[in-house]
Amino acid sequence: MSQSWLAASLAIAISVVALPAMAQLPGSDVDARPDPTLTCHVGVYRLGDGGWVDVAPLVNQGLKWRRLDGSTARMILGAEGRWVSTLGSTNRIEGPQPQLGACGEGRIRFEGQWGDRMTLDTRDTTFIGQAGARLNGRLILPPGDGPVPIMIEVHGSEGSNALDFNAFQRFAPASGVGVFVYAKRGSGGSEGHYTQDFHILAEDAAAAVVEARRLAGARASRVGLHGASQGGWVAPLAADRTPVDFVIIGFGLAYGVLSEDSDQVVMNLEAKGWGGDVLEKARLITDVTGAFVASHGAVGFEGLEAVRARYRAEPWFADIKGEFTGLLLNAPNEQIIAMASQLENGPSWDYDPLPVLSSLDAPMLWVQAEDDMGAPPAATRRRLIDLSAKGRPITLLEYPDTDHGIVRFETAHDGSRTSLGYAPGYFEAVLDWARTGRLDGAYGDGRILARALSTSAASGSVR
Repeated sequence: MSQSWLAASLAIAISVVALPAMAQLPGSDVDARPDPTLTCHVGVYRLGDGGWVDVAPLVNQGLKWRRLDGSTARMILGAEGRWVSTLGSTNRIEGPQPQLGACGEGRIRFEGQWGDRMTLDTRDTTFIGQAGARLNGRLILPPGDGPVPIMIEVHGSEGSNALDFNAFQRFAPASGVGVFVYAKRGSGGSEGHYTQDFHILAEDAAAAVVEARRLAGARASRVGLHGASQGGWVAPLAADRTPVDFVIIGFGLAYGVLSEDSDQVVMNLEAKGWGGDVLEKARLITDVTGAFVASHGAVGFEGLEAVRARYRAEPWFADIKGEFTGLLLNAPNEQIIAMASQLENGPSWDYDPLPVLSSLDAPMLWVQAEDDMGAPPAATRRRLIDLSAKGRPITLLEYPDTDHGIVRFETAHDGSRTSLGYAPGYFEAVLDWARTGRLDGAYGDGRILARALSTSAASGSVR
């Protein structure tokens, strides 16, 4: 999750011995673009039954459709100009096979009905973020002139330009909820250098809240922050800097960054069947690797070399993964040195979100994946339930049998997972919280594990 840039950078360094030190910058996907020959199809289409289907670009090539119920598929242009949809992220041709009209026509044929691309109230802008950086943003409102809730979309760890790739900016307005989306510093023409410093990013997000209110004017009713993954650290920090009416966190963490890697290492080893004695040793190893990255490499290699020498021959050593620990243990020191300078752009290693979460008064919805391998949920679940019980305005909704992104998945023989689509009810829960600050009714098989006392003292399954 948060350290994915480090994993990617080290992986490239390992595979390319002669890699120059700055060839692979963190957030190197800031220059990712959709296929220009396909962007004419991007949009949200209103179907004859009143529902919608969103068509989004993928990085570099291809399209993806999704619906409010969480169903989704990749779209590939096949023979004779016909589109083929593969279920979720699989390669299986299953489910609806929508067909797009000619480029620029703005039409889609979906399950026997035609849909037309919606025209939304879209306003581009430039606003000033932290340290005077000019950031490119966009406000998208539902058609009409009445007041609407507005979600400010807070990036995850990706560097790719949200103006191109954020899908909520289309289907949320199609569902009556406005969205403000902006290009993270260093991407999409926004000034500044790419960074994962939570405090800098929170200042940018807080400025986005102010700009969204200014642009929307009288159309703004409830205005809040919606952050996913790494955005789960940034959005509450931003809410601590500027007043908001709500906060929504998807598949984020309520504890510090280094613990994420440590919990992933333990989860991976448990999945391999290793017992408590091995897990205890693994925690000692992640203490060492965590100290290394938190110091930006200043603590030196002595600790890494010591744990390598002590445990390399152990049968479980090769099963250590995590966000960065497995890579640090297996990368030669000279390749780590080549990447060390990039640690300056990394996340806020020493950040603990507890003080902020303990003081925020804005109603918070946390949506968690029960089987999240990217953001292990157990410690976050305990902390959020405890905070809610102490009277903090926190509601926790958890989806069983889902992974990072609140996606359903299938598991291969080697343990790898492939997304089948989003959990039914997930999108509705996010949109309802933006509208009302409440969860009323059922949201698929999501279970409410904690409910803000201001909403209801009860907890349990959503009913």
